[in-house]
This record gives sequence, C-alpha cells and structure tokens, in this order.
Amino acid sequence: MGDSTTLSVRLDRTIKDRLADTASRLNRSSSFLVVEAIEEYLAVQEWQVDGINKALQSLDAGKGVAHNEITDWVKSWGTDNELPKPTT
Repeated sequence: MGDSTTLSVRLDRTIKDRLADTASRLNRSSSFLVVEAIEEYLAVQEWQVDGINKALQSLDAGKGVAHNEITDWVKSWGTDNELPKPTT
C-alpha cells in the first residue's frame, strides 16, 4: 500500500473474533480483510449513488415513464394480452 494511513474502529467482540477466524483460515491478516471489505463496500455504494443520480438527472430532463404504465406492463406479463415495454 503506497500512501496508507491508520483508522481505528470499535467492533463488537463477536465480529472481531469472526474476522480473526476468517483471516486465519484464509491465511491473511485481519487488516487485509478489512481493507478488502471496505473497498468492496465503497464500490457498491458509489455505484448505487451514481445510478440514483443518473436516474434523477434523467427524470429532471423529462425522461421517464409513469408508474401506472410500468405496473400495467408488468401485470400483463405472461398473459394473452402482454403489453409492449413502455417508452419515454
């Protein structure tokens, strides 16, 4: 790790024990697993927030489909009168 720093966190004892056990079984350090978990968590959160922001920008630009159009479309799935996918 190039430019690293230290972060202290308070963990429930059972979580710390589970972390130590998992690290031992994987032949890794607890610190390695924590960094890996934080990186994965942040990637998911960043992806989700970016997606929400893109969706909001799209709606602000007038691109969107009314809720009732979507629910009618979904309800029609698997029926003899399946509706086409709604468009913006």
